[in-house]
Amino acid sequence: MSGMAFNRHGAWAIYRFEMARFLRTLLQSVLTPVITTALFVVVFGAAIGSRMAEVGGVSYGAFIVPGLIMLSLFTESISNASFGIHFPKFTGTIYEILSAPVSPFEIVAGYVGAAATKSVLLGLVILATAAFFVPVTILHPFWMMAFMLLTAVTFSLFGFIVGIWAKNWEQMQLIPMLIVTPLTFLGGAFYSIDMLPGAWRTVTLFNPVVYLISGFRWSFYGKSDVAVGLSLAMTLVFLVLCLAAVAWIFRTGWRLKH
Repeated sequence: MSGMAFNRHGAWAIYRFEMARFLRTLLQSVLTPVITTALFVVVFGAAIGSRMAEVGGVSYGAFIVPGLIMLSLFTESISNASFGIHFPKFTGTIYEILSAPVSPFEIVAGYVGAAATKSVLLGLVILATAAFFVPVTILHPFWMMAFMLLTAVTFSLFGFIVGIWAKNWEQMQLIPMLIVTPLTFLGGAFYSIDMLPGAWRTVTLFNPVVYLISGFRWSFYGKSDVAVGLSLAMTLVFLVLCLAAVAWIFRTGWRLKH
């Protein structure tokens, strides 16, 4: 039965190692999203906000803040988790991790936990930065944190899968650049999908990112493009799919042991 116990020391060692890497590059890790957020809020808020004063009763500058945080959460979670697991694959130290007395669950908990922690911290930094420029209201702080944590963990798991799948560093950049960022921009990060013509709105509802951003925006302003329950359900479905994929990878050793 002792083999069934959670080896928290093993998971904690991986988590601590990953967080130490983040702290070594803290300035660039935090400075880049802060500057990007400031530019987005100022430029979008001034350029588009002057033509479109409000969206659903919320000033345009404030309306885009949840979308900006989500965009950062997606990209940071994927890049942190994919780099974390791809680096030992690249250097060959993955075999030391796989042969150590830590279970697949503990390995995933260490890497994904660290990636999600970094993403949530950056999300909060972006929120604080945006609050300097626009009046941000959070009507449901508990749900705001719940959506943020769920999204960070889900996309960190997705990033973990990308890191294992990628055969080189170039491949690792493909998914965030060609899939995640376009889906985010087309998923209502900077506009309400209610503004779209009927046919395009229907097409947009097939974009999973819409549900994540909509639920997160609801936690701020009490307004959403789709039902909040549906947003939460879609987030959980994506989380379960990622967990199933990670479980399969460790069970088969796909791209880990060969």
